[in-house]
Amino acid sequence: MSRFAIRILTLAMFVMALAAAPLVTKVHAHPDSDAPPPSSTKSKAKKKTSELSPSIEDAAFAKGYRAAYATIYDRNDYASAIEQLKALGHDDIAAVANLIGYSYRKLGDYKVSQIWYERALKADPNHVKTWQYYGLWQVEQGNRDQAQYHLNRIAALAGTDSEEYRSLAAALPPHRHWESGASSRHPEVPISCRCFEANARQR
Repeated sequence: MSRFAIRILTLAMFVMALAAAPLVTKVHAHPDSDAPPPSSTKSKAKKKTSELSPSIEDAAFAKGYRAAYATIYDRNDYASAIEQLKALGHDDIAAVANLIGYSYRKLGDYKVSQIWYERALKADPNHVKTWQYYGLWQVEQGNRDQAQYHLNRIAALAGTDSEEYRSLAAALPPHRHWESGASSRHPEVPISCRCFEANARQR
């Protein structure tokens, strides 16, 4: 067999090995400031009454989303942000529902906040930001086991080096500290991540 034929055979075997190799991917969280595309939502199935083209509508959505984001993080005006986010007409998008839940949490309405976090995860079970924010909700409610579960989900989706993992991990007290302090103030049984009718209490 000639050297040229050997090289061709070796190259072919290398390409086949690459094709057969399993692909390992992780879900990376995008910053909340990045407006998600609204094209995947239920509103697309509805008959459009607007004469705007889809690209213009997407641009209008992105502009409104960024404005609501600034209202939350720059102005800390959570009530106005909720109105802005709902006015977008895409609160079935995980990123939008998550920010609504975050705003309600910052206003101290934990029960309504939980509902929106659940909506976000129903829309996208792999939305890392929701697992982070909902995990912080669990910490504030005294549900250490559930907060740990959220942390584990973030690790599986985005890795332990992600910003979301580090944020929630820093907010989660050591187990010994929790038992000696926080648990005595929050004696309720940890809630289920998938139950809207949970034992969440108002602060």
